[in-house]
Amino acid sequence: MTVRNLDALFQPKSVAVIGASLRPDSVGAKVWRRVREAGFSGPVWPVNPKYAELDGCAVFADAADLLEAPSVALICTPSETWVDVVGKLGRLGTRAAVIVSDTDDAGSPVVSRVLAAAKPHLLRIVGPGSLGVVTPAVNAHFGAPSSMVKTGGVAWVSQSNALTNAVLGWAAARGLGFSHAIALGGEADVDAGDVLDYLASDPATRAILLELSVVRAARKFMSAARAAARNKPVLVLRTGRSDPSDALYGAAFRRAGMVRVDSLDDLIDEIETLGVGRIAASSSATLITSDRGVAALAADAFAAANTTLAHWPDAAQATVARALPRATGGNPLVLGNDAKPEHFGLALEALAPHRETGTAFVVHASTLGAPVAEVARVLIERQRFAYRGVLACFFGGVDDETRDALRAHGIALHSTPHRLARAFARLVDYRLGRELLMQTPQGLPAQVPVAIEAAQASAKAALAAGHTMLEGADAASLLSGFGLEVTSDADSAAPAPAEGLHDDEHIVDVTVTLRDDADFGPVFEFTAPPADEASAPFSVYGLPPLNPILASEIVSRSPYAQRAPVAPVLDALTALSEAVCCVEQIVGLTAVLRVTRTRARLVGSRLALGQQRGRLAIVPYPRQLEETLDWRGRRLTIRPIRPEDEPAHSDFIAGMTPNDLRMRFFGAVSGFDHSQLARMTQIDYDREMALIATTEESGHARTLGVVRTITDPDNENAEFAVAVRSDLKGLGLGRMLMERMVAYVRGRGTRWIVGEVLRENAPMLGLVKACGFTMSPTADPAVVEVKMPLQSDMRAP
Repeated sequence: MTVRNLDALFQPKSVAVIGASLRPDSVGAKVWRRVREAGFSGPVWPVNPKYAELDGCAVFADAADLLEAPSVALICTPSETWVDVVGKLGRLGTRAAVIVSDTDDAGSPVVSRVLAAAKPHLLRIVGPGSLGVVTPAVNAHFGAPSSMVKTGGVAWVSQSNALTNAVLGWAAARGLGFSHAIALGGEADVDAGDVLDYLASDPATRAILLELSVVRAARKFMSAARAAARNKPVLVLRTGRSDPSDALYGAAFRRAGMVRVDSLDDLIDEIETLGVGRIAASSSATLITSDRGVAALAADAFAAANTTLAHWPDAAQATVARALPRATGGNPLVLGNDAKPEHFGLALEALAPHRETGTAFVVHASTLGAPVAEVARVLIERQRFAYRGVLACFFGGVDDETRDALRAHGIALHSTPHRLARAFARLVDYRLGRELLMQTPQGLPAQVPVAIEAAQASAKAALAAGHTMLEGADAASLLSGFGLEVTSDADSAAPAPAEGLHDDEHIVDVTVTLRDDADFGPVFEFTAPPADEASAPFSVYGLPPLNPILASEIVSRSPYAQRAPVAPVLDALTALSEAVCCVEQIVGLTAVLRVTRTRARLVGSRLALGQQRGRLAIVPYPRQLEETLDWRGRRLTIRPIRPEDEPAHSDFIAGMTPNDLRMRFFGAVSGFDHSQLARMTQIDYDREMALIATTEESGHARTLGVVRTITDPDNENAEFAVAVRSDLKGLGLGRMLMERMVAYVRGRGTRWIVGEVLRENAPMLGLVKACGFTMSPTADPAVVEVKMPLQSDMRAP
């Protein structure tokens, strides 16, 4: 399961406290008291056979006696009662339960029986050992948090009760709040991936702060994290830096587009920056202050955080000089010790036309001429001129009224320039990580299907013959089918470095290892010797599948990046990844990637083979869905969409008539920018699919039609959309694509395929009717819902 019924957890209508009590220091008493103190707006029902009433509320003796199903049940009773309680709640129709307890042993027999009791009723379980779930917007403090929580724009998700209490207390003391806060406990059912999936589309959550030590269900987690990071910042703190797997976790977080922070201080600083601030994407900033010493201190803080102060264009210099003739222009902008509050506003106004100046950072210590409260008032009045937003640092602090006024207007505060600079650096990291997710890579290695089939057959034959290791010529033969240059002689000596440059100068030998990780499945580790005698060896992890952009990101971090030939190295890493993705029998690999000035080849490859390995954490391109056929005099290929299809997809949309675009997108569409096209072509094959029909025209690939589905995380419904090039409508291409998509989603176990069609779109309604869909009206009279059951145990209503 994933997001099913999590809406009940985060948007509850009613709550039952099972084991509510007045016994001092009992879990039931703490939970009951917190629910009552928070003033939850819905019905609250205590359950305990020892009481007739609690705080004026009638008490039910048993969960089965409840008159209706609560949205959420808080279970505070001993573990031997859990199975019975969950069964009764499930039969009643309760959708979510939080087990608030001292134990978080998700693997215990009792917990296994609890999950078995919940499963038939689709009852979601948080915990065991959860501190609880808090949604301040509806006054829902469900559990035993140590402090009351205000409403804010950041969600907190943690595997630690202690850290959750610490962060909630820290925020409460500073007047900060959360959209939601959840302590996951043992994650027997609801885990970090589920919550990320929900929060990714939660309109009340602008950013997500995640604390964890382990990842359960890596594929689900990576898919959810990548989806969330495309929509909003996701910052993660992982405890256990000494863990040997920590570097792998760092690589996974980076691959998912999350920003890793180093300390709890950094993470809680983001409650201010992300929960309060309204900062547009920017990689540079302008410092505004009144004092030279403060300016130098702040500039040093930015340099320490590896953050760039904007380089002003000449026009900006001239504008500021006219508006503030007594100021020292440039970045930092020093207004002078005699600066007045209005000068800070004039600075924002002068910089407004020059967007290259980036985010505005006001760093100020109160003076007689410019008290902090007055400067803050001016910033609020003039913040509309700050295109990239404003962040502030007031030495000596501010009073609560001024602080709250700044926050109410989206101006985040930090206590020191160092913390301000580090907070901004993390925003820059998020922007760069999101851009990496959205970049369009070059194509995958163009492998001939028969070469892939031959490699797969070779691995299967070796296993059938009892061989679990391939090396030498056998390993070279298998890998060379993927376009790799392979030398089978493990003792092949590297060319000796030459004093002068020549075409085959040896640069570095990179040791490549593939291992089957218990959490993330097959992962690569690349290790190279240091470029000097003082540094440590270079080591970096990579999660397959790799594409040229991801390979480039790995190579760029190497100390040899400036000397290594770019194309051969990227081709080798991408082809090696393709081999691992296509041949599932490869469970381990060791080789040396020998890099010279013109080549990159594998030396001494050894492949470990096995019948089973862990699932790849990220679903690779599904080549098995490729199909080539003749259609109306054209040689047509139907296959899943790939990132490099972006240009052809742009041409495809541009070739559709305005009316066809309106029918497809339910409104007037003039075109799409790169980020929108990237979202269409760079899909997560674990939860999305887009099948395109392509052909060669004048030496270029042309997209003729596309059908796509997005499946909900519970694999219940797949929502479809289909479009065909306007000049090819009515020829049967749409139906051919639709039938293949129906077969695909049926094969992955999805229960329904659904869609919405404009009532005036007669051709599309005819298509879905011919494919077997049923039609029904919606709340919008202009829109028809179409739906088809996919599994044999279902039938249309």
